[in-house]
Amino acid sequence: MKKIGITGQNGFVGSHLYNTLALHPEKFERISFEREFFDDQDKLNGFVQQCDVIVHLAAMNRNPDPEVIYNNNIDLVKKLTQALENTNSEAHVIFSSSSQEEKDNLYGKSKKEGRELLAEWAEKKGGKFTGMVIPNVFGPFGKPNYNSFIATFCHKLTHGEVPSIDQDGEVKLIYVGELVQEMIKEIESGESKKLYEVAPTSTNKVSEVLQKLENYKKLYFENGEIPVLETKFDLNLFNTFRCYFDIKNHYPVKFTQHTDPRGAFVEVIRLGIGGQCSFSTTVPGITRGNHFHTRKIERFAVIKGKALIQLRKIDTDEVLDFYLDGNEPAYVDMPIWYTHNIKNIGEEELYTIFWINEPFNPEDSDTYFVEV
Repeated sequence: MKKIGITGQNGFVGSHLYNTLALHPEKFERISFEREFFDDQDKLNGFVQQCDVIVHLAAMNRNPDPEVIYNNNIDLVKKLTQALENTNSEAHVIFSSSSQEEKDNLYGKSKKEGRELLAEWAEKKGGKFTGMVIPNVFGPFGKPNYNSFIATFCHKLTHGEVPSIDQDGEVKLIYVGELVQEMIKEIESGESKKLYEVAPTSTNKVSEVLQKLENYKKLYFENGEIPVLETKFDLNLFNTFRCYFDIKNHYPVKFTQHTDPRGAFVEVIRLGIGGQCSFSTTVPGITRGNHFHTRKIERFAVIKGKALIQLRKIDTDEVLDFYLDGNEPAYVDMPIWYTHNIKNIGEEELYTIFWINEPFNPEDSDTYFVEV
């Protein structure tokens, strides 16, 4: 088992890596990092001393003054290097650099020089070092106007704003989940690579990405229809988009119910893709679920009885409660990385229709059990 420490573990990429490592407790032990460690050399020494692998992600990438960005990022690398030397660390250091390295800006300069400083430490001290040069990263929970233009577009489209394009060029992209898997491969290999250029997994024009997102807004955000998702990029982009909803106020979404003397008719889901549709009954007092997914799209539709559906993002304590009643059929969709359950809170059987975008595969279930 390797002991892994992540500087910047609460940041965009850091939180995804930290949470993904937790899915493999038989392989990895996570050593907790706090931002204040950089302000206390003893605490930073103590952190470094515990780690077999250190993934250095902590950095600043936006500030009105580029000099502040440069000085901050170089300072963090120097403090980490000092801690490595103070403790005679033999840790494998993995550094997150950027494709901005070759551009004429101080952020790119800080990443390139930071990578070179850590490579020098490894060469002088016989340490292990991997310098990952990473393309533009997108994915769930990125900060709008900070981490990615995709985060900005998603936030604006789901919060009543209109996105605009400053420059419509082609952008090389990697989904944060794909990047995390690349990092885990490097953690497991333990090999030094002074310069490792991570390949993008897609190349897209900014306008093409916005067009897809606008389509998701029209079909899914406004009408609940699952759009056609032809590629892995489409699925990753759609799952990213879904995480920018104001979930508390968006769900539950009531169905349009058509009634006549024969009874009632409700369309539960309209699909541009396939998947698996299931029906369940649940006796009073029973709870189903308490698990989360990292890639699957899932809908719970209550058509008879009373239910409490609960969601919680796995690295937070906030529980979102949604009360549904079959007299007004409604649904809740499950964002990725949110553990969820459904409980019969009524006095009669609960009837629920479940839809998920891929049939259950016990060898690759993408289902992780965590209590809400």
